[in-house]
Amino acid sequence: MAKLLIIDDERAIRSTLREILEYENYEVEDIDNGIDGLEMIKKGNYDLVLCDIKMNKMDGMEVLEQAQLLKPDLPFIMISGHGTVETAIEASKKGAFDFISKPPDLNRLLITVRNGLDRGTLVTETKVLKRKVSKTREILGESESISKIKETIERVAPTEARVLITGANGSGKELVARWLHEKSNRSESPLIEVNCAAIPSELIESELFGHEKGSFTSAVKQRIGKFELANGGTLFLDEIGDMSLSAQAKVLRALQEHKITRVGGEKEIDVNVRVLAATNKDLLKEIENGNFRMDLYHRLNVINIHVPHLTERTDDIPVIAQNFLERICGDYGMPVKKINEGGMSALQALPWTGNVRELHNMIERLIILSDKVITENDVRAFANPGGGTNIGAATSAQIASAGGSSLASTFDSFNNFQDYKDHAEREFIKFKLEKNNWNVSKTADEIDIQRSHLYSKIEKFGLKRAE
Repeated sequence: MAKLLIIDDERAIRSTLREILEYENYEVEDIDNGIDGLEMIKKGNYDLVLCDIKMNKMDGMEVLEQAQLLKPDLPFIMISGHGTVETAIEASKKGAFDFISKPPDLNRLLITVRNGLDRGTLVTETKVLKRKVSKTREILGESESISKIKETIERVAPTEARVLITGANGSGKELVARWLHEKSNRSESPLIEVNCAAIPSELIESELFGHEKGSFTSAVKQRIGKFELANGGTLFLDEIGDMSLSAQAKVLRALQEHKITRVGGEKEIDVNVRVLAATNKDLLKEIENGNFRMDLYHRLNVINIHVPHLTERTDDIPVIAQNFLERICGDYGMPVKKINEGGMSALQALPWTGNVRELHNMIERLIILSDKVITENDVRAFANPGGGTNIGAATSAQIASAGGSSLASTFDSFNNFQDYKDHAEREFIKFKLEKNNWNVSKTADEIDIQRSHLYSKIEKFGLKRAE
């Protein structure tokens, strides 16, 4: 049910509008002045606002302007008893969705409200789809370190300053780079990513700067490099500590002169690119060892953002884990599972050598292999399949006291995660069936899967009722 707010200093108008809109099954709230209306907009979650223009205390146009700063996507329909074309144009320029005159025509009012709500829905859906396409997800967490990163992004993103993002693998450096681009003045232009560690040293220059046809044996046609592709936008050089020294020299020249030359070419090409870089290495040590240029380091390190290891912000794990639960369960089309207090504490005790990326994999594993509520025992049981995650000393001691040696032996008997997963799934289903005296319908309800799906699993694993 859509929630509407009416701001008008005439009681009769508010009552009439409210009666009409509530009859159409809208949830309606009203207020008689713009100051209180703005406060309600700030605190409430409205889908549309109908606002009078001529009011005491605060003019409707001023309410519209300030509301646009608070919630720019909130549709506003302006109302006036002295409406003119000029007034309607002014309201539209300031962000109003539409303008209607008093007394409002019933059909026009309802059509305008419906169209305004549709527009608000489309704006929201467009933003969601854009976020999915761009792979830019929210930076989760409220710890001091994460709050500082968010604040730095807000300050730095609108500028042209180069940023060096440091942190361990899987900590979220790429996400920080995406948000720097998303909140920059270049957000409508491309964000081009290059993983320097994944490209052989002999090909990195061609990848970055492009090449001319015939410049080397396999150059059968001209190739446009990443610098040119990112022109007008942002170039993200991930794992820049793995870039060859010759490529570093060319990147330095591109940053200094805003020009590049393709491999095998002579023509200088102007490029307008903002460069963001990331590394999991200590670049100062790399400089000492002769593996990285100091002048390039200083060019890139105008602003430094360090992304902390997950173990340095364990208070953020519940928020991140809940987000992963909802997202992954949504992708699988299943009800969102829960993690109880003991399970969450067990997650926070793990060392997370793979950082946030490992936490995502762990949550997916728990969703697949655990019951409706994920417990401490589930976390213990599935924390180390195939030797992927090493459990910290305290957790290891807890597991040992619960028969951890046999658990470790079980893990060692599997060469890959899929084999372990099939084994665990088979044993889990077998246990539940025997517990319910092989009542398939009851078991399916208990483990929250369809009965036909459970029959398929029984057949897949060759499970049979004991004679």
